[in-house]
Amino acid sequence: MEAIRRREKRAKKEGIESPARLTLRRLRKSPSARAGLGILLAIILLTLLAPVISPYNPTKMSPTEAFQAPSGRHLMGTDDFGRDVATRVLFGARISLAIGLIAVALGGTIGATLGLIAGYVGGKFDFILMRIVDIMLAVPGILLAMVIMAILGPSLTNVMIAVGLSDIPMYVRLVRGCVLSAKENNYVEAARALGCPRRKIILKHILPNIVAPLIVYSTLEVANAILTSAALSFLGMGAQPPTPEWGSMLSEGRRYIRSAWWLITFPGLMIVLSVLGINLMGDGLRDALDPKLKRR
Repeated sequence: MEAIRRREKRAKKEGIESPARLTLRRLRKSPSARAGLGILLAIILLTLLAPVISPYNPTKMSPTEAFQAPSGRHLMGTDDFGRDVATRVLFGARISLAIGLIAVALGGTIGATLGLIAGYVGGKFDFILMRIVDIMLAVPGILLAMVIMAILGPSLTNVMIAVGLSDIPMYVRLVRGCVLSAKENNYVEAARALGCPRRKIILKHILPNIVAPLIVYSTLEVANAILTSAALSFLGMGAQPPTPEWGSMLSEGRRYIRSAWWLITFPGLMIVLSVLGINLMGDGLRDALDPKLKRR
């Protein structure tokens, strides 16, 4: 952090825009980043204010109010147990977003660590690891997550683990490729010639220069993790009733799709909006961090 501050001060004195300031300026000018950030902030704000906005309990049943269409009293209607759908959607956002973030953090940490070591060390470790990664990539991510869930059992914690583990192969391949390119640069050769230990070269010279693609991919992967967790919950392998989670809400509402359309419309709409917001934000980050773009 101190080195970054010194570089920014030096760049400011020389009249050169620092990479951090350039990235922030590009993000502010990016329509997709602004739109994505706006959608995400709105969802997060509604989620945090859910106990204040809604007077209903997301799990309390009221059989006498079952299957009520959207109205002034229940903005998104009620489900087959008389629970307010809007309240369950808002509380479900907490679970879905948390699953996406934690799963990506788990998969990214393990995958990036393995990719760094494999890319820099090479040899038998790299060969064996990449063959394992090739085998894992031959299996669709959702199917791999289902296999892991079948072993661990249905629960929210296991969903995070399954989605995170299924993301590891892509992180390994991405980081390994970036390391193979970065370690051939002159500054890495100079550090190696000066006798710097491998750990220092990896953490202080290579890792900071591959952070940009890692951040962009992780941002986009959060959206994929939300979709995968919703699919697992839809299949009954994730959140269990009466937990309000978007995938499980879709699963419960599919039985009444003709008579109570609101049971699947609003949870599905929230999934679409959250994934759209994250993807737009990821596109803006990708453009802002792209070194090939001209400084403007």
